[in-house]
Amino acid sequence: MAKRSPVEVFSEWAEIGKDEGMAKGHHSAVTQMLEIALPTDESFSFLDAGCGNGWVVRLVSQMERCSQASGVDGSEPMIEKAKATDPGGSYFCSDLLEWVPSSLFDVVHSMEVFYYFDKPLELLSHIHDSWVAPGGLLVMGADFYRENTVSHDWPEKTQINTMTLLSEGEWIALFEKAGFTEVKSRRIDPKEGWAGTLCVTGRKATGF
Repeated sequence: MAKRSPVEVFSEWAEIGKDEGMAKGHHSAVTQMLEIALPTDESFSFLDAGCGNGWVVRLVSQMERCSQASGVDGSEPMIEKAKATDPGGSYFCSDLLEWVPSSLFDVVHSMEVFYYFDKPLELLSHIHDSWVAPGGLLVMGADFYRENTVSHDWPEKTQINTMTLLSEGEWIALFEKAGFTEVKSRRIDPKEGWAGTLCVTGRKATGF
């Protein structure tokens, strides 16, 4: 069977309900990523890049200090599901490399998305320049990375044609090359046989 694009595979997963399992599987890591990224003493706007069925957007929108929460995803079935579940929510269906929001966001979050691009630097640069507000933060989570060796066979298991395998250090370097400052990495929920979810954060300088 020929491999398919990430959008094709995730659209199928939305149609068969597999997205619900993804949300449950990522809940612990995402919750900890949000604790790292979200301001505790001021209001903030929030964007989930590759938002899937919108579960993170719905979670954050309920927080007291959240002034706006939006999601963008390349899969039409995923966005349709998000809008059906949350009719009043803010969701956009677009290629992430092409989408430009009408206003910038204080926090951009993304879980298990960036390695589905051939040139992650291109996406990181676009996010830095066109999505993140000056002084704002990008937080990325990834389970598919070089140090997490158990993930290396995922391209064959999922039959997805684009999965860019990078090391923790290479992700840090890409964040910095895209223009982010104060770049930090950590691993969330590591255990035997699992290196943990790689979490990388970077801030956009206030001078931009």
